[in-house]
Amino acid sequence: MTDTDQATAALARDIDRTCRLTGRFVLRSGRTADEYFDKYRFEADPVLLDRVAAGLAELVPPGTEVLAGLELGGIPVVTALARHVGLPCAFVRKTAKAYGTARLAEGAEVAGRRVLVVEDVVTSGGQVVISTGQLRELGARIDQALCVIDRSEGGTEALAAHGVALRALLTRADLAAHRRA
Repeated sequence: MTDTDQATAALARDIDRTCRLTGRFVLRSGRTADEYFDKYRFEADPVLLDRVAAGLAELVPPGTEVLAGLELGGIPVVTALARHVGLPCAFVRKTAKAYGTARLAEGAEVAGRRVLVVEDVVTSGGQVVISTGQLRELGARIDQALCVIDRSEGGTEALAAHGVALRALLTRADLAAHRRA
């Protein structure tokens, strides 16, 4: 196992240990589960978030001009990542605010620039598809997205259908692998 593989395995283990909760949880679907993955726990831990950002930095495609973090979970991730790669950020709302600047994307200008969409966790890819479309309407050039965790539930395929390649630091399988070891 290479040093990079060991670092990735250690990161997966630490994220899983930090974020996997047990108890009784009602899911968005209405189902109940005895296990829940609280992604905000790795985003709230500055040391763990910095390790995530360092890993993501290796995946930023050459030529990227702006990092676009999606509301809510993508915002801390994109901010930490920007510190590692020195690129400006845009903070993308789910809907444009109705006051002040009334903008969908705050921060760095996206029009005419090569933008990398950054999300914390991708499941179906739905919000990334929506936000990518909105950013393209603003003139952003987008062909890739980056996430911390791909839950491997169709997001990669959904994004590919819209001309966006998804790169993930970790997958659901990576998080589960340390428990099997």
